[in-house]
Amino acid sequence: MTAHAVHRSPTHSPAAQSPVPPLNAAHRARARRRQHGIFTWPFALTALLVAGATTFISYALWPTWPSVPIALDAPALSITVAGVLFEIPPAAIRETVERHPGEHERVDLVFSWPSLTPPQADNKSDRKPPLRDANAIAVTAELEGERLFVTIEGLNGVPSPLERLRTIYPRYTEAQAIAGPDGLATLPFRRGTPYDGEDLIYGADNPERFFARCTRQDRAVPGTCINERALDTAEIEMRFPREWLADWRNVASGLDRLAGQLHPATK
Repeated sequence: MTAHAVHRSPTHSPAAQSPVPPLNAAHRARARRRQHGIFTWPFALTALLVAGATTFISYALWPTWPSVPIALDAPALSITVAGVLFEIPPAAIRETVERHPGEHERVDLVFSWPSLTPPQADNKSDRKPPLRDANAIAVTAELEGERLFVTIEGLNGVPSPLERLRTIYPRYTEAQAIAGPDGLATLPFRRGTPYDGEDLIYGADNPERFFARCTRQDRAVPGTCINERALDTAEIEMRFPREWLADWRNVASGLDRLAGQLHPATK
């Protein structure tokens, strides 16, 4: 019997017979958009929430004082510094940006002496000689000799003026005070200390009633004094010419009156 080779056709699987057609471009694009959207919407939502929060915070913190400048002759403004309420006439406020009611970090003021009223724009300035290089210091000193400059700001953790008088200044002063006119005493600060070039001047009978740190006259620059006093968590700093100390009792009384005008609770 002759063996005959049997020829068989190769067997094909269904998969080989019907290959899966590749995804077309439109289908792939739709798939990418769906995947991209799944990862994008949380970021969009986060950005929206952040934008909303920023808008609210900006609105809440935006200054609320009026954009129209306050007239200099307007009634006293209620101003709070370090949580302490003050009543301040607008004309006494030196900086225009500070001339509004509400909370302030500090306020800079000026008053005429001895009236303790805000200076008038036309008071004696027209009768002053014009400023030139030769007389600038003298004219400026004359103008400041009629002014009491005041700064109100928070203590911000700094010891009160009385605490400085009792515990800090004695570390830097000379051992012996010099007797001054009408019951004043002068205690120079030592050289090389933070108060070099200044004197501590006070009423000898009651230093806590009146005291001031004063610079000494330096050629044409007159000496100035600073009287500081605490009002709760705020501090009032009053600066005046040293020559006023010739009448220091009236000066001390005037400073007390001004503190009472600015902070009626101290009256």
